[in-house]
Amino acid sequence: MLFSKDGKMIILSSPSGAGKTTLVKKISKEKKYKISISHTTREPRQDEVNGVDYFFISQKNFQELIKSNAFLEYAKVFKNLYGSTKEEVFRNLDNGHNVLFDIDWQGAQQIRQQSLNYEVVSFFILPPSREILLKRLISRGEKRDEIIQMRMQQFDKDVLHWSDYDFVVINEDLDKCSNEILGYLENTKKYDKSIIERHLNKLI
Repeated sequence: MLFSKDGKMIILSSPSGAGKTTLVKKISKEKKYKISISHTTREPRQDEVNGVDYFFISQKNFQELIKSNAFLEYAKVFKNLYGSTKEEVFRNLDNGHNVLFDIDWQGAQQIRQQSLNYEVVSFFILPPSREILLKRLISRGEKRDEIIQMRMQQFDKDVLHWSDYDFVVINEDLDKCSNEILGYLENTKKYDKSIIERHLNKLI
């Protein structure tokens, strides 16, 4: 397949707590890829910076962006809205930059369903175990039991979408996982789907 644009759209999705945000930042830093910074209506977490981690906006402003057709994709996740705007993404792609997306399966699905003149490569990130996922949720500040329980329940739903993606990787070690993603992007690593299927049998 031929694409008239040089930049690739690289999507990383995962259940909450599996590490996609950390991976996106690491890959961006190492490879100088651009990050699509999402807009969201949720409150910032500790140490998150507006315009760096997300653009934190009101429900009203988000709805205005929807009405003006500004979003490439948007979705409701845990009662909050998240969306990627078109303008900056397309500008970076047109200038030959690869763009990383830190989005959930709903947003990834919306992008894949569009007739875009850009190559799209998608990755679904899995945790090494449910126990480690739980520890990661707690370590990032999710201390309320009901929130943790909600995210663990959502994990069982999110993980069902793994087969929609081009590649699935297990984030047991950050460096190893990052190198695996880059290996697939650069066609230097062979994808073994059977490893993922065996791992999924342990998770769900």
